[in-house]
Amino acid sequence: MTLNQSENNIAKLTGFVEKEPVFSHEVYGEGFYVFIVRTRRLSDSFDLIPVTVSDRLTDISGLKSGRFLMVEGQFRSYNSVLNGGQVKLTLTLFAQEISFPETIPDTDIDNVEMNGFICKPPVYRTTPFNREISDFLLAVNRSYNKSDYLPCICWGRNARFCGKRKVGDHVAVVGRMQSRVYQKKLPDGTVSERTAYEVSVSKIELIDVTDSSAQANKENRYEADGAEAKETIRGAGAEPSALASGQV
Repeated sequence: MTLNQSENNIAKLTGFVEKEPVFSHEVYGEGFYVFIVRTRRLSDSFDLIPVTVSDRLTDISGLKSGRFLMVEGQFRSYNSVLNGGQVKLTLTLFAQEISFPETIPDTDIDNVEMNGFICKPPVYRTTPFNREISDFLLAVNRSYNKSDYLPCICWGRNARFCGKRKVGDHVAVVGRMQSRVYQKKLPDGTVSERTAYEVSVSKIELIDVTDSSAQANKENRYEADGAEAKETIRGAGAEPSALASGQV
């Protein structure tokens, strides 16, 4: 599962266009647009993943609502400045290739492989149903001395493993991009429904270990149980952890 430095952030997604592209920004005459892809889980639920695409990569007018497509690229983060000067971590699948398969499969692809460093202390906790969860923030380097900061969530044995990790640990992660709806109580007492984006981790491996630690490295490699890897909590009123950023 160890990845090359040139391949430390690889994402692939299939699904249907849920919301058509809207203009986001322009860089040296190149326009970038954001649209939403609805991707099906193995259960009856789904995720709504924001995708950023250049007008030089594909015909933007062809991204019509309901059209099935495949997106390949990188799961990235950006800092957005809100009214009042607040900074919000925005997550998006940055498209590097888009194709339109003629056949629609029974299941969708939602996969991301990352190689990065834990940059905030992991938070381990249990739910009211005694499910173990760990949140951590992964810093993934990319070109031009930039980094992406991606919230990740682990379940079960992976959660226990991640809860023991420390800032600076180098890990390889495999998972899927997911959206999670929650309700946030505002200072005035009203409740606002929001969406958080994160990576649901199915595999995690501690890397950069010495040969003498090879056996320990095998013990540090886990794969989430099927049910833990497939589902996440969408409970009303569930407040995400401080690391579950990417809120809209």
